[in-house]
Amino acid sequence: MNLLFKRIPLLIFTMLFVSNVLGQTKLVPHKITLKNGKSFNLNLPKNYEMIPAAEGLKRVRFFAKAPDGRIFVTDMYNLTDNKKGKVYILDDFDEKTGKFGKIITYMSNLKNPNSIAFYTDKNGQDWFYLAETHKLTRRKFNKGEDAPSDNHPQTLAKFPAYGLSYKYGGWHLTRTVVIGGNGKLYISVGSSCNACREKERVRATILEMNPDGTRRRIYARGLRNAVGMLWLGRYLFATNQAADHLGLNRPDDTFNAIRRGQNYGWARCYQYRGRIYRDRFIRGRRGCRGVSRSYAYFKAHSSAMGFDYFGTETSDKFIKNSFLVALHGSTDKSLKRGYKVVILRKGARHKDFITGFLKGRKVYGRPLDIFKLSPDTFLLSDDHGGVVYYIRKKGKI
Repeated sequence: MNLLFKRIPLLIFTMLFVSNVLGQTKLVPHKITLKNGKSFNLNLPKNYEMIPAAEGLKRVRFFAKAPDGRIFVTDMYNLTDNKKGKVYILDDFDEKTGKFGKIITYMSNLKNPNSIAFYTDKNGQDWFYLAETHKLTRRKFNKGEDAPSDNHPQTLAKFPAYGLSYKYGGWHLTRTVVIGGNGKLYISVGSSCNACREKERVRATILEMNPDGTRRRIYARGLRNAVGMLWLGRYLFATNQAADHLGLNRPDDTFNAIRRGQNYGWARCYQYRGRIYRDRFIRGRRGCRGVSRSYAYFKAHSSAMGFDYFGTETSDKFIKNSFLVALHGSTDKSLKRGYKVVILRKGARHKDFITGFLKGRKVYGRPLDIFKLSPDTFLLSDDHGGVVYYIRKKGKI
C-alpha cells in the first residue's frame, strides 16, 4: 500500500473498497429540448432525469455557492482572450421544475473569468474571489447583493498573461481558485505552451496563500493545466490536462491528489497508463525520479475538467463513494475522447454516467463543471451550448 493511499482522508478511503461487481448501468436516451428550438438525446441512467435549468449563456464555466446560498457561475464568452466575460447569479430555483427563475449578471467586462470562490473570515466578513487570466482579486461581499457593493477590490496576485494561442495548443489562460478546509487559498496557473521550459516559475503550478494574499508560495509544480480543483477532507484534488505532441494515445490526462512540494513532471516527464516516462523532446539531463504518479487517469485528450464527490449519503449505489468527472473532450472529434461525464473510483475502470454530447462529428455540448447540490442532485455546466443542466435522481423533489 503506497504512502498516498495511507494518507487520504476517511471520506475518500471508503470509496476504494466499493465493489466493482456493480458494472456499467445501462444508459437510456433522455430527450433534451432547448428554448432555441434545438432538440437532441443525451444518455443517462433510467432512474435519473436531466433538465436545462439555465439557458442562453455563452462559455459557462465553474460554479460556486455564495454565503447566502445562491449559486454563482462564471462565463468566459468565447475562445479568444477577451474582456467580455461575466459572472452570473442563478437565482429563484424551482425544485419542482428544476429550473432557475432568474439569471442575474453580477459582473461583466471581465478577462476570462474561469473561477470564483467565497470565504468568510474570523470576523464574519464575507469575501468574493475572482480569478481572471492576469490577476486574482477579492472584494467584500454582502449577502443578497445583485451587484458588487465593494468597488475597491484588492489585487492579491498578478499572473503572466501571454503565451502561444489556441491554434498552437499552448496558452492556458484559465485560473482556478478554491478555498481549502485548512483556511488557505489555492490557485492554479497553467503553462504558456504545450511543452517547453518556462521563463516564469509560477507557470504550470498550483499556488498557496493566505486568504489576504500573504505568504504566497508554490504548493505543487509540473502541472501543465490544472483546471478542475476541489478540496476534500484534508486534501486538494485536481484534474490536469497533459501535453499534445506525443501522439493520439499518450500521455494520460490525470486526476491528482495533490501533495505539498511535489513535482508532477511537466514538461520533461509525462505519465502513460499510470507509469512515468521521460519526454525525449524536452532537453535536459534531469530524469524523472521523484515525479509523482496520479491518483487516477484518463485516456489522452479526454480533457478532464470539473468534478465533485458523492459519498455515503448518496442513495444510488452506482455513484455512491465516487467522483463524477466532466470530460470536456478533444477538439479532434475523430478521437471520440471525452464529451461525457464519468464515474471515477481509484483502481477501478471508469463508468459512463452521461453520454451523447458527441455523435459522429456533431457536438451537442461539452461538459465543464459538476457541482453537487444534494446527495442525489447536481448541476452540470456546458460551455459549448451555454447551458446549465440540473440532474437529479427521479423522485427526489
